[in-house]
Amino acid sequence: MITRESRLFLRRWLHNPMQVGAIAPSSRRLADAIAGQVPIDSPGWIIELGGGTGVVTDALLRRGLAPGRLVVIERDPLLHRHLVERFPHVQVILGDAAKLVEALKPLGIRPPAKGAKSQGGGNGAGNGTAAGRVAAIISGLPLLTFPRPLQDEIVHGAFAFLPPGAPLLQFTYGPMSPIARDRLKLDGRVARRVIGNLPPASVWVYRRLGEWSKGDSLKAGSMKAQVRKALSRKDKAESPKAAAIKARRR
Repeated sequence: MITRESRLFLRRWLHNPMQVGAIAPSSRRLADAIAGQVPIDSPGWIIELGGGTGVVTDALLRRGLAPGRLVVIERDPLLHRHLVERFPHVQVILGDAAKLVEALKPLGIRPPAKGAKSQGGGNGAGNGTAAGRVAAIISGLPLLTFPRPLQDEIVHGAFAFLPPGAPLLQFTYGPMSPIARDRLKLDGRVARRVIGNLPPASVWVYRRLGEWSKGDSLKAGSMKAQVRKALSRKDKAESPKAAAIKARRR
């Protein structure tokens, strides 16, 4: 069955395919993979750039993020209206991700002062939001279809709001990093690959150079750990007969 969101997405894609960047909305599996990388236990706002039809927004709320902590920025008027109707308790702003200061100013969210340190916290609506702190930014924008100056403006603008250690998440349908890590002095890593999405997608997590903690590295490398664990289980499940044959060969 074709949903309202799918019809709306197709309509906007036909209107401006370069701005939409895909032929179908992100799958629930991809949205859950993105939401799973968001540090919702860190205090502060979660900012979503390019809310689209709300697939990722819905995944964040299902994961347990308080609606009062989420801000979604969408520049398309039809998609903006759809998001407002679908998520009445979420701050949905009609604005441009390339002009983040202007878009977030009405909410009192401003870039942190230089030297600000990351803080711990829980998942409450007031955890850091009153002070204008941002815990993470998620980009659903098709950056690879944008001109380089616009890409850089969006990425620089996002990191202007992120305190040390806070991540920028970006998903892409290509095999390479959608953000120029060396040029922008960022450390980006693949956190998840979602083969079942149409088209297959990767979730990238970016931080400034030197801001990855040991825990972050383990999280970003969880796929390799899962493969090693699966191989270990396979070895343990080896039949006694096969084990005896292997022993004789040794």
